[in-house]
Amino acid sequence: MSKNTLKTYVLLAFLGGLMVLIGSFFGRGGAIIGLGIGLVMVGASYWFSDSIAIKAARAQPVTEDEMPDFYRVVRELTQKAGMPMPKLYVTPDLQPNAFATGRNPDHAAVAVTQGILQICNWDELRGVLAHEISHVGNRDILIGSVAAAVAMGITFIARMAMWGAMFGGMGGRDDNDRGANPIALIAMAILAPMAAMLLQMALTRSREFEADRSGARLIGDGEPLARALEKLEQGVRQVPMNVNPAQAQAYIVNPLTGRQVQFANLFMTHPPTADRVARLRGGDWRQ
Repeated sequence: MSKNTLKTYVLLAFLGGLMVLIGSFFGRGGAIIGLGIGLVMVGASYWFSDSIAIKAARAQPVTEDEMPDFYRVVRELTQKAGMPMPKLYVTPDLQPNAFATGRNPDHAAVAVTQGILQICNWDELRGVLAHEISHVGNRDILIGSVAAAVAMGITFIARMAMWGAMFGGMGGRDDNDRGANPIALIAMAILAPMAAMLLQMALTRSREFEADRSGARLIGDGEPLARALEKLEQGVRQVPMNVNPAQAQAYIVNPLTGRQVQFANLFMTHPPTADRVARLRGGDWRQ
């Protein structure tokens, strides 16, 4: 079992267990409801991670007739990497960006924005797509999708806890359950989103460097991706994109850079772009 696979199982178990724990604050019936919600969320996080991400990005599938260069480059990269061809999508966003999603190489998708198609040439896009294909090949796209689901799940739980504390909890608790502390629930409602974002940070920073390295090795050159990253960094600062913060970690460059986001530092799930460019141009990918 790979390290990423083990982490994924741990995250899924954590999400399910957390739902049961929070439900228990509202009595035995709440724990059962929490278990049911947890099972649904765990199943959805695993089986439908790609569909959830694609729908959230409003991405549309494209055919080879519509975008022959897109298919040509991805087919070349996947054949070289010995991987199946992923599904290809384009999002309507004008911010230049891209992401990969899916639970494994056999169920993967790669999406680019309208913005990146406007500012990058196909040599630079080849570097970007090699990075995304590397995410698929490194089998870390599922753990990113699950981390996003955990983050959204914890945020949802925190909101439930906050409302439950404000209104005295859910009805139907027996005498043994009357000791639930509303202050504890409020504290959880405040801290849970912060914990979720820190969880994403722990999972994603190093994997961007690794995908950069693997992508450069795949095409035998780090310069195309380096040039693309410089353009994308400038683009995301100029063109904000409306994306759920829990999904931001999936993109090649942090899409929240151009937005005023509360607790912004918690959403910095990517290494500094300048560091990534320096490593690519310094030849670290050859090692």
